[in-house]
Amino acid sequence: MNKIAYVMNGFPRLSETFIAHEIHQLERLGTPLRLYSVKQERESVVHPVVGAIRASLVYLPDASSLSGTTLVRWLRDNLPTFARAHVAVLRRRPLAWLHTLGSAVALSWRHRPAPFTLRKVFIKEFLQAGWIAEAVLREGDVSHLHGHFCHGVATITWFASRLSGLPFSFTAHAKDIYQAELNPGRLLERKMGAARFVATCTCANAQVLRARHPRPGEVHAIYHGLDTQWFSPQPAPASSEAPLLLAVGRLVEKKGFDQLVAACALLKQRGSNFRCVIVGEDGSAGPALRAQIEALGLADCVQLHGAVTQDRLREIYRGANAFVLPCRVMEDGDRDGFPNVLAEAMAMGVPVVSTPISGIPEMIDHGVHGLLVEGDADSLAGAIERLLGDGVLHARLAREARARICERFDSRSTTIALRDLFSAQTGPAPAAMREVTA
Repeated sequence: MNKIAYVMNGFPRLSETFIAHEIHQLERLGTPLRLYSVKQERESVVHPVVGAIRASLVYLPDASSLSGTTLVRWLRDNLPTFARAHVAVLRRRPLAWLHTLGSAVALSWRHRPAPFTLRKVFIKEFLQAGWIAEAVLREGDVSHLHGHFCHGVATITWFASRLSGLPFSFTAHAKDIYQAELNPGRLLERKMGAARFVATCTCANAQVLRARHPRPGEVHAIYHGLDTQWFSPQPAPASSEAPLLLAVGRLVEKKGFDQLVAACALLKQRGSNFRCVIVGEDGSAGPALRAQIEALGLADCVQLHGAVTQDRLREIYRGANAFVLPCRVMEDGDRDGFPNVLAEAMAMGVPVVSTPISGIPEMIDHGVHGLLVEGDADSLAGAIERLLGDGVLHARLAREARARICERFDSRSTTIALRDLFSAQTGPAPAAMREVTA
């Protein structure tokens, strides 16, 4: 049976639930998979969908950090871990192994950070790719490789494709497309040119990638989607508590949570009655957010809550009166592509306030499925006041938000397109895809 080998940087991750859902839906559609994770995640909880996945999950051997060490010292410490796999690939496909090693070295030199040094990460990715290539060649039941994210994992998948002779594809998401440092020079164009197809989670991303792809028709916009039967509204029990403003996401700057906290300060000054809860893993913005809440005297109405599983999050959605996610584009290009938590809230019938960046306008028509504002504190506060103060608007946005998600973002439909792309990858590569070595 021809299986698709999924290559991921870490699995399962609380912050990347969309990948677990995608894998589960592909299995439900009859696509057999093997899962390879570069890193072993040690998160204390996992989402329930992970337990429903049947595919075997294999973790690559640990490799030490490249920071603060020379390439020679790093190879001395790590090469023995990967040597057996590379010897096996070298014996089976010697020319492919030599050509791929040459490409990795050439990329390390071409994109070196300083004269007479190498960009060591390409050597590390070559070793990791050899481990995957040996595994899929040994198992003999994989016909296609697919990487999630278009920077390091896509490079590993590309190298593994060359080493094994199997075709590959990858999914591009958000910052991996827009941060040039993650794909220096024309590296992304080269990977796209070598891949059978490229998937991405928004039409906005697809437009950017098609402009850079030698064969634009091979870029496909496929929304992540979600299980709209599982994420469905239910009447919340009557509560005498203040209206709940909910935000969900890792505590990082691109989420714009600092502006939400500032908006809460304005609402409090204006006498609004509300509670605000931000649910998510701690991150680089966490210390500043805690200090901001303390400095503004908001500890009585704004709470930071750690990450939770999706079944617990679903219950939190059901008690929310509004969902607020003021995403922003950072100076270095980092951004959200398709915030799944926004789609989850909409599917749960929670009216949303967000910003018109990346794929968000593909989910929300302003005033129809939610409210889109600039993301500054004044605009957010005004939208929240409008939403909480107009019961007719609140009910209409809740209803239309769920209808939009069910119509356009149900994973039972969106994953069919990805399954069909995988099903089409059984023939020989087109002549236009002949690879150009580094």
